[in-house]
Amino acid sequence: MAKSSSTRKSPSEMSLMLLFVMLMANLDTRFQSVFVCYGTVGNNLPSAGEVIDLYKQYNIGRTRLYNQNQDALQALRGTKIELMLGVPDEELQSIASSQDYANKWIQNNVQNYGEVTFKYIAVGNEIKPNSPYAQFLFPTMQNIQTAIYNAGLGYKNIKVSTPIYQPALAQSYPPSIGSFTSEYRSFLDPIIGFLVKHKYLLLANMYPYFSYIGDTQNIRLKYALFTSPSVVVQDGEHGYQNIFDAILDAFYSALEKANGGSLKIVVSETGWPTEGGQATSFEYAKTYNSNLIRHVKTGTPKRPNEPIETYIFSMFNEN
Repeated sequence: MAKSSSTRKSPSEMSLMLLFVMLMANLDTRFQSVFVCYGTVGNNLPSAGEVIDLYKQYNIGRTRLYNQNQDALQALRGTKIELMLGVPDEELQSIASSQDYANKWIQNNVQNYGEVTFKYIAVGNEIKPNSPYAQFLFPTMQNIQTAIYNAGLGYKNIKVSTPIYQPALAQSYPPSIGSFTSEYRSFLDPIIGFLVKHKYLLLANMYPYFSYIGDTQNIRLKYALFTSPSVVVQDGEHGYQNIFDAILDAFYSALEKANGGSLKIVVSETGWPTEGGQATSFEYAKTYNSNLIRHVKTGTPKRPNEPIETYIFSMFNEN
């Protein structure tokens, strides 16, 4: 996650990256459901080839790229690493306005990399209802899906989705009353219908850190770091010991109210900052990430025994 600005990579930054690979190395990869976002907003980062070598060395089976990083795509050729590839916000209008443009985008960034395993296309990132990109989000998703089939790639089962985030929720406490704001519903409803129709999934960026610092009087640090020894929130038959589960189940409740109860959610970003703000430290980040890795194998109270596919943000700290 974000940290204070720096022009050189600090020891703590490199230590965080090494923490990731050590944690991932300790996973039983047969049951692995935690992966790592690539992350390129930083100084003096290793080359794409070196980064992908780290993924291979430590059996990190999936990654997320936020744009069509050609060096990273080249480095992924011939590996078994599955990719979530992002369509940047600034390209949505062009893709939404032209199927030919969408076809070319898929040709240049997917079809031309036949030795890369594409799992998801993530269209935009945390698009807000009042964003100038909002009107183009759903048409872009439709055109990207059509372009995948036009390229003869339908057999690869590449799923198209978009990442939303916590402000999309009007209510989240307790999780069972979770619902989307009316503003988000206005442009999410057709997207949810599209995802349900094609049996895709919803991407959600989730940060218990922000929930904690936004309400430290009512949310305890242990509840955010997966270290609470007992249930903190009782919601009917479901008891919550951590806010990660509570947020995720609030999203599921919101989907149920929007005719999307059949959808699976993939946590496309989560993490804890090492510095640069309140309650930030290397130890907190270590505690959060290590507990997260252990926890997501077991599912949430609302959807138990369903491993939660989760992407840690990110391999390298941002400036």
